[in-house]
Amino acid sequence: MTNAAETAATDELLFSVDEGGIARITLNRPQARNALTFAMYRGLVELCGRIEEDRAIKAVIIAGAGDKAFAAGTDIAQFRSFDKPEDALGYERFMDRVLGSLERLRVPTIAAIAGACTGGGAAIAAACDMRIASRDARFGIPIARTLGNCLSQNTLRRLANLIGAPRVKDILFTARLVGAEEALAIGLVNEMVEDAAAVAERATALATLLASHAPLTLQATKEGLRRIGEEGVPETGADERPGDDLIVMTYMSEDFREGMEAFLAKRPPAFKGR
Repeated sequence: MTNAAETAATDELLFSVDEGGIARITLNRPQARNALTFAMYRGLVELCGRIEEDRAIKAVIIAGAGDKAFAAGTDIAQFRSFDKPEDALGYERFMDRVLGSLERLRVPTIAAIAGACTGGGAAIAAACDMRIASRDARFGIPIARTLGNCLSQNTLRRLANLIGAPRVKDILFTARLVGAEEALAIGLVNEMVEDAAAVAERATALATLLASHAPLTLQATKEGLRRIGEEGVPETGADERPGDDLIVMTYMSEDFREGMEAFLAKRPPAFKGR
């Protein structure tokens, strides 16, 4: 297992794994409301690769340092050098890679959100599987009144899959920030708790619960839903259908056998992710 004291290459992106297999990624620029630099985005991709390779990791929590912001988007100063179409296209393709790396992780991811969650921060939260927010959390991508750019198709897809295209239009067109209570009501977050401390506590409890469940079941569920979100529900009738590989992966696993035997013996199963 990764050393619990190990951190990422940059102090602006912290990484650790505890003895229970819970990985923690902390966006660590509290003086800038955890606005992300390109180096931090690259670090996220690298960490996703490390998490994929470490089979001892069972769940991931992503949080922002401090209690003022999860992340206030991309550091705007980095856009000043954009002067040709390739700059814009390259950036959005880069962001698709970053967010796709999070979305495709085999283990469940939890965004622990306190304070502002805007721009790129909101995109990261949307790429996670579950979101827990403090009561003072605010969500939005107010580019219509700030930068004047747009989101990639993949980012729009993730948001639409969460809350539906009409609500995405409302939030993006009006460029408003959504409060935690509204975010909970429309399904943008899964839970709302009182403050940053409660967010951290609840995220740890949820990650611990998920880490105790069958890893292959969680992985297959994540990947199946991701495929449906991208491709829609496949037509029936074909001999080989999308998702067959996920069915075989789980039903033919050691964990499935262990689950059956444990159920029949009336004991807790010992899942190993194999």
